[in-house]
Amino acid sequence: MALPRPRRRRTVTAGAFAVVAALAPVLPGGPAAGAAAGPGATSVVATGCGTTVGTVLLDTTRNPATGRYALDDPRRGGHRTYDMRQSTSGSGTLVTDDDNSWCDGGRQSDAVAAHYVHSVFWDYYRDVHGRTGASGDGRAGCSRVHYGNRYLNAFYGDCMTYGDGTPPAGPLTRIDIGVHEMTHLVTAATANLAFSGESAGLNEATSDMFAAAAEFHAANPADPGDYLIAEDTVINGSDVVRRMDRPSRDGHSKDYWYAGISRILPQYAAGPANHFFYLLAEGSGAKVINGVAYDSPTHDGRPVMGIGRAAAEKIWYKALTQRMTSTTDYHGARAATLWAAAGLYGSDSPQYRATDAAWAAVNVKVPGSGR
Repeated sequence: MALPRPRRRRTVTAGAFAVVAALAPVLPGGPAAGAAAGPGATSVVATGCGTTVGTVLLDTTRNPATGRYALDDPRRGGHRTYDMRQSTSGSGTLVTDDDNSWCDGGRQSDAVAAHYVHSVFWDYYRDVHGRTGASGDGRAGCSRVHYGNRYLNAFYGDCMTYGDGTPPAGPLTRIDIGVHEMTHLVTAATANLAFSGESAGLNEATSDMFAAAAEFHAANPADPGDYLIAEDTVINGSDVVRRMDRPSRDGHSKDYWYAGISRILPQYAAGPANHFFYLLAEGSGAKVINGVAYDSPTHDGRPVMGIGRAAAEKIWYKALTQRMTSTTDYHGARAATLWAAAGLYGSDSPQYRATDAAWAAVNVKVPGSGR
């Protein structure tokens, strides 16, 4: 088994919400790998009640020696969920239950949510992009809940790890937060966009794009799909961390590309790419999607017609996994997505023309070309 590359960790700040992620794939299983449900464990389906996700289906295992069930998902790479019990070190404890009914409330509810969020991540990439796991090798890591004391953060190190947050933020076991962080591993295993220059903003935007796309794919009535990132986590009185239709509404992100954008924090430099993705999927102007009102402007005031989220996410994924590299900048991303659109739909297709128009709408275009 090949060991993972040395991890480089980065910490950036989005308002008061810190995002910490590893930039390389990790070994599957995480803490206590192989010590979970025991030999001869069988896979079963259960119902769980998650703090932030409502009532959901879970894949668990039953240990025949003890008769207990564990949050151990053999259908998704052996993913397991652990309770850190407010510690910030050690392996944590595999979450178990005596009757496979995971609606007991309390601490278990956060573990249910984390276990489910991983299934959303896994199923989205498998169903939409044909990718099994972050590295595409069919193996999963793990999730951890109750990390630290009122820890207002979520990150991916050895596991997808969630703090409990501080009132009124609550637990950070949200679909978009979890999928955002786990998508950094997909990016590391493919284009490996560096956390420097404009590549850093594109790295952050990639996680936002696929977090939003996975949320729509999950179709969870407790957390419907939208183009808002971490909208259910209240930070400093604001309930939206990032907004894709008009990124500048968070007070920091940029709607349009400009020379020197690489000098701001990566999650704010992600704004033009997030805006591009929204425009490509949904188009400009005012509209309501899943009950959320959006109003997306363009740099030159010219309208953009969207091609639908299904086409937009396929274009970005193909560009990310087959064309982008560690040093891709905004103009390189434009070239990569136009290449992807041509490969998927043809160079004279509405999808190709919309890709070009959406980049121009965020001020990324060939100099002197207009649109």
